Amino acid sequence: MIQSTEFAIIGAGVAGLSIGWRLAKSGIKVTIFERDAAGQGASRAAAGMLAPSSEVAFEEDALLHLGLKSLALYPDFVAELEQDAGISVDYRDEGTLLIGLDADDAIALEHTHDYRVKCGLGAEKLDAQQARELEPGLDPNLQSALYIASDHQVDPLRLTQAMAQAFKRAGGQLIENCAIESVDCQGDKVRALRTAAGDRVVCDNLLIAAGAWTRSIKGIPRGVLPRVRPVRGQMLSVALGEPAICRHVIRAPDAYLVPKSDGRLLIGGTMEERGFNPSPTAGGVFELLRGAWETMPGIYDHDLLDIWTGFRPVSIDNLPVLGPTPVDGLWLACGHGRNGILLTPITALGVADAILGGAVPEDLRGFTSARFTI
Repeated sequence: MIQSTEFAIIGAGVAGLSIGWRLAKSGIKVTIFERDAAGQGASRAAAGMLAPSSEVAFEEDALLHLGLKSLALYPDFVAELEQDAGISVDYRDEGTLLIGLDADDAIALEHTHDYRVKCGLGAEKLDAQQARELEPGLDPNLQSALYIASDHQVDPLRLTQAMAQAFKRAGGQLIENCAIESVDCQGDKVRALRTAAGDRVVCDNLLIAAGAWTRSIKGIPRGVLPRVRPVRGQMLSVALGEPAICRHVIRAPDAYLVPKSDGRLLIGGTMEERGFNPSPTAGGVFELLRGAWETMPGIYDHDLLDIWTGFRPVSIDNLPVLGPTPVDGLWLACGHGRNGILLTPITALGVADAILGGAVPEDLRGFTSARFTI
């Protein structure tokens, strides 16, 4: 075990890896500590939808604008990452279809369309025939659809693999299967980390990017760590088939379907307040399969490949917590909820710029932990 590092990061998900990569590229000695294997937390469980327009919800204007800015950064971010890592992240831009299966869904889609127009977002209305021209496998009885051309996707598994590789190539040190139990703070200044095995690692600065496990880290002054809780999501994958059963990301009333270039179709959509219980449930899997089958009946005969769960790190106001804290040398990048993959570029670039330049960029000023003390 190392004895000291210039900059320590707790958590090797997309937030920790991406910020670590940016810092290491700038010449800082960075060490990332991960309780499991890199990318095995919420990052692994994500579907990889880059969908600020498709996922926009009423009264979430701040999150919408942050997501749109992050999406705009994605092409250049991916190009640089793939060059540094030598790994493709399967960035795809076919767009997203929002599907209304019955009359009630169609009414809801109409309200969704109107809200998008109010927010200045593009959304093309499609009737059933037009939707099935884009995706012939859709249920013949669907009512209507919206096409969001600007919402894209990426493969989270490849993304985290690329970030880990790029980070190490930039000179960073990744220590996996090493849980951090506590932080030594003296006089409101970070001094060191203590691992679950009892090792002490001296550090000048620390970034906590531990996702849903943020609150489990001991030793930090009371009130500094934001309230971040785990919200469980269940997911499964089926074989896309040959030819592929779908090409676009499809968001249906009870499930989303995300095709990947490696032949998998990811199906997800559950959000459950079940703590850190990792076990999939029969009911959750049934509802996902039912929702997917009602949308694309042809999946009935496709091979079931995998079932898994993940824990979205959700803050008390459903917004990410990014930037400095009142403790000297302590930084946060957590609470991304369902938007961790989407917000990766702006999190990486914004937090790294704040650390290197000493000032929080304008885009992140409303997302620091200071908002909880106002």
